[in-house]
Amino acid sequence: MRKAFRRGEISSALKNSLSLQPLLAAVGSTPVPMKTHLTIGSRGSQLALRQANFVKTQLETSHADLEIRIKIIKTSGDIKTEPLAVIGGKGVFTKELEDALLDSRIDIAVHSLKDLPTIVPAELVIAAICEREDPSDALVLRLADNGESPSLSNLPQRSVVGTSSPRRLAQLKFRRPDVHVKDLRGNVDTRLRKLDEGQYDALILAAAGLRRLGLAARINASIPSSEMLPAVGQGALGIETRAGDEFTIAAVSHLNHEPSRVACTAERALLRALGGGCQLPIAGHAELQGEELSLEGLVAEPEGKQILRSALSGPIADPEALGVKLAERLLEQGAGELLGER
Repeated sequence: MRKAFRRGEISSALKNSLSLQPLLAAVGSTPVPMKTHLTIGSRGSQLALRQANFVKTQLETSHADLEIRIKIIKTSGDIKTEPLAVIGGKGVFTKELEDALLDSRIDIAVHSLKDLPTIVPAELVIAAICEREDPSDALVLRLADNGESPSLSNLPQRSVVGTSSPRRLAQLKFRRPDVHVKDLRGNVDTRLRKLDEGQYDALILAAAGLRRLGLAARINASIPSSEMLPAVGQGALGIETRAGDEFTIAAVSHLNHEPSRVACTAERALLRALGGGCQLPIAGHAELQGEELSLEGLVAEPEGKQILRSALSGPIADPEALGVKLAERLLEQGAGELLGER
């Protein structure tokens, strides 16, 4: 992935686009009640806790006077074992966390942004998007030494590939209609164990999750976006708070990485305008290139028989408009009909 900005470097155009500005403008305009502690809500998986502890450490470093706690919240996606498409993918990993925010049981919810619906309750706000990790999908093989460079095209005929993502399934079947795609649930360790036991020949997982867990060595190949466009928001962490909680919004504001926020805002606008969620075969990825924002989007027939793909560039200052414009282009090309076939 091309990085147009080094850490800490933001262009003048990007500074003028600060999407946190309306939130932070209110902070400091009136006295803000002080807090002595903040509670972070997290799912109980190893990856979710690793992400929550990252946020906790960052807050402790910048706010030594605050006590930061982590509270584990069980979500529907953690409890139910049916395929995500059956239990309803949109919000199954986030709703209970948002309920805990609304009930003031927690002050901060840490989400994998790709799991967070594009429409959040009016009382809540995404107060920060952390600097994005590798957004690509990763190919993880059970038997890697076959004399060829690992890739989707080099998978043996009729390989059994594990994924629970309709987006990955559709793009994989489009390129490799011979493979057998088998549903895959569980945390990362469980998924890797099932692979090593021989239940699958290969898995497709988010590279960011493997890297955050210290499992980068399990990545046999990063799948280029030309072969598999990532999920909207993949690799990014979303920090959600109550909209009226000025103290917490100010506390987490330094975690916001504006280039990542701008890119993810365009992607989420694309997904929202298409009327989709994480359980539809929709993909989108944006990159900052100088003073421009480049956005690519994809909509697929669920079994990968047809794929629509398009791209647009526009000014950094209005990522929402770019996402909506690309969605309109895809709909004009027939995306609505493809999504209607699910």
